[in-house]
Amino acid sequence: MPAADQSKLKIFLLCWLPPIVYCLAIFIQSSHPGPERMPDVRFLDKLLHFGAYGLLGILFFRAYETLPLKDNQKLLVFISIASATLYGISDEIHQYFIPFRHADILDGVANAAGSICGVYLYYRWKVRKTSRSPGNPAC
Repeated sequence: MPAADQSKLKIFLLCWLPPIVYCLAIFIQSSHPGPERMPDVRFLDKLLHFGAYGLLGILFFRAYETLPLKDNQKLLVFISIASATLYGISDEIHQYFIPFRHADILDGVANAAGSICGVYLYYRWKVRKTSRSPGNPAC
């Protein structure tokens, strides 16, 4: 296999496959009826949404860094947040059609907030890391 093809395969496996698998896992989990009983922790559901979509935003950011737009950091942050948030909204709509599940606007808000927070914190970490050791490859 030529080196260029190996590089593309490596980028796909390390940068693009994780958000694809993670989105698939969210979709599959959302396709089943919800748990009968959650632990009695206030706002646990919202915290889980927040964390899940924070991670999804980071995975989108890492994938989008492999595209030619990687030099436009503001656009990279924006589309990462938008992608994770829109996927979260689509997941809530999907849940509306699943028996014993429901769409919850506050879950959508938690998804968006998690996306924003996850991408922002990851971006700030990348900036700090890059300023200490320039020349790091994307993803």
